[in-house]
Amino acid sequence: MKKVVIGIISLVAAFTLSACAGDDKETSTHENMDHSNMEHSSTGEVPEGLKVADDPTFEVGSKAILETDHMEGMKGAEATIVGAYDTTAYVISYTPTSGGERVENHKWVIQEEIKDAGDKTLEPGTEVTIEADHMSGMEGATAVIESAERTTVYMVDYTPTSGGAEVKNHKWVTESELSAK
Repeated sequence: MKKVVIGIISLVAAFTLSACAGDDKETSTHENMDHSNMEHSSTGEVPEGLKVADDPTFEVGSKAILETDHMEGMKGAEATIVGAYDTTAYVISYTPTSGGERVENHKWVIQEEIKDAGDKTLEPGTEVTIEADHMSGMEGATAVIESAERTTVYMVDYTPTSGGAEVKNHKWVTESELSAK
C-alpha cells in the first residue's frame, strides 16, 4: 500500500511540474507557441521562384550570432549562413491541420511558401493557405497574415546553446535577427 501511495504522489508531482514548465519563459512574439513539433533541420530545398540575395549583409559561408528565440537554444548561438534570399517574410497565425491549439505569431513564412501569393506583399488580416512544412500541421493550413516585412531571409546551420545536435538548414531568420560575430 505504501508503494502505491508513493507512486500516486510521484505521478501528481510529475504532472504538476510539467504543467508549470512553460510558465517561466520570456514573453516574445511567439507567446503561447509550442515549438516541440517544429522541424529543426530541413533538406535545404527552397521554394520555386525564391530569389538569391545579390548583396546580403551576411554572406553565404559567413558566421553570425542568432539574436532570436524561435526555438530553445537559438538565442546567442553561432550560426553559419547557408542561404540568403530576398523576399517578403510574414508573421502568421494558424490552426494546424493535424489538430491542436492555434499557433499565434509564427515567424517566418515567406512569400514563396504561400499558395497563389503572387509577387505583391499581402496585407495583415489576409487569409492564406500555407505550403511550408516547418512545423507539423503547417502545410495546407489556413492562416492569417499578422505582419509582413520585405527583407533578406537566411537559412542557417547552428548548434543550440541548450545542447543537442547541430540544426541544419533552419528556415528562416531575418537580417534583424542576426548580428555580426
